[in-house]
Formats: sequence, structure tokens, C-alpha cells
Amino acid sequence: MSIASYIKDDLGAQLKSGQELPVQLTLESLAELYNVSLTPVRAAVAELIDEGLLEKGPNLRLTNTASHQTGARTGRHAKLPERPRDPYEIISSDLVQLSLQGEPVYLREEATAEKYAISRSAIRNILHRLAGEGMLDHIPRRGWRLRPFRQDDLQAFIEVREVLELKALELARPKLDPAELQQMLDLNVPSASTDTNPVVDESLHEYLISTAGNAYIRDFFARQGRYYRLLFEWEDHDDTVAIETMHQHREILTALLRKNWSAARKALSHHILNNHPILGQVDGHAHRGARS
Repeated sequence: MSIASYIKDDLGAQLKSGQELPVQLTLESLAELYNVSLTPVRAAVAELIDEGLLEKGPNLRLTNTASHQTGARTGRHAKLPERPRDPYEIISSDLVQLSLQGEPVYLREEATAEKYAISRSAIRNILHRLAGEGMLDHIPRRGWRLRPFRQDDLQAFIEVREVLELKALELARPKLDPAELQQMLDLNVPSASTDTNPVVDESLHEYLISTAGNAYIRDFFARQGRYYRLLFEWEDHDDTVAIETMHQHREILTALLRKNWSAARKALSHHILNNHPILGQVDGHAHRGARS
């Protein structure tokens, strides 16, 4: 469902029910209510006018005509449609895929807001958030520059990640809580329903890093891991990858619960080095002068 269709259905249901709207019936107020640009609001309002649920007067003010129609459920709560996915999730997923092409693309706020049919302030907040995640850099007078994916950067990060997470595991061992480990194990179970997409619980890694109590390990992942975390989360949208990730997490967690430290180290190392079948095949352009 597009955001314009959602606004049309949601607003139409409220108009039919006779519920008092939380804002005035103006394009600007509705855009603010739904946190979008005027474009999807105009499209939604135009359809509601065609359906006779709204009327535009000579002064361009909108009037609710739905509650006067025969069969209108005045005062009763209507079943409202489900809002579409969070724009941040959609935009971050799109930018990950664009990043994987290996080119430093520039984004303009106005054009990006128009593309996703959301307000300038909303797109600015999302772009700032993605900059905080290491996906974008803000370049004065040029807009936002997308970080290009580099295969050699990924491999270098994975090599350092393995060393530091194994060290974190060693430091965390005396402080591991079996109840928390069991909870993470229970969360990493593929759904029995084929209609439900598997959702990976990734809290194991953050748990080991925070429990280790080493500020320098935390700093590395806080600074360098944000961009790759977005890439790894995007990769887990593939059901096959997600299920394999769950199995690998379960192997690590089972070994930790049994206090089989050598097996836990081996499973964690294997998971870090071998769990990126999609990203590992992306032909990201290497840096000039980098190893082949």
C-alpha cells in the first residue's frame, strides 16, 4: 500500500465514522498529521472528493460530507487500515542496495522527499539518522553523500571484528547470565509457519561486547560497526540467510550454556567469517591502490 492510499483509506474511515479529526481539514494540517509532503495528501483528498466523502468549497476549504450520507456510522469507531512500513526502513534498505553498487552517490533532500512522498523535515531526520549510522556524509552545499560499499573494506572489518569479538567472549565468560543466554536462544527459532518471515535476534553480539566491559572494544563497534550493521540487517531479509544465521546463533548460545568455551569460540569465529553469502559476492569497487 502506498502512503497516499493509506491516507485515503485512513481518513475516509474516520470521515465515515463521524469521529472528530485531530486537525483541521486543510492540506497543510493533514500533511503534518501524517508526517508527509503535500503530494500524497493531495492525491488522497482528490480521491475522497471523487467518492463524495469530502467537498471543496469556493474558498478551497474542505468539508466532511461523509457523515451526512445514508448509512454513515456517526460516533462509532471505524476499523482503520494498517500504516505502511516505516519510511526509514524503506529508505535505508534502498540506500544499502544503492551503496552496494560501489559509487559515491549524492542525495538532495527535496528530490528524496518527493521520491518517497514524505515531508522535508521527515526526510532530513531520516538522513541525519543514517549519517549517524555511517551510511551517509553531509557535504555542505552538495547534499548528502552515500557511502559506497567496498569489498576489501568489508573483509578488513570482518577480520578485526573476529579478533575483538573473540576477545569480548573471553572477557565476558565469568559474567555471562544463563537466563539471558537462554532467552536469546529461545528467540532464535525459525517460525513453523511458512507465511511468516524469519526475524533474527542479533542481541548476542551486543551482549558479549557490553558484558566484556572493555571500552576500546565498545568504541570500535560503535564507530566502525554501524554501517556494517545496516548491511548485515539488510542481508538477513533473505529468508535463507536469516534461517542459517539463527542456526549459527543457536550453536554459539548452546555451547555457552554448556560452558564449552572452545566450541563457543569455534562457532563464533565461523559465524563471523562465513555468514555473509550475499555481501561476499557483491562486486564492490576496490579502492585505488588496494590489494586485488
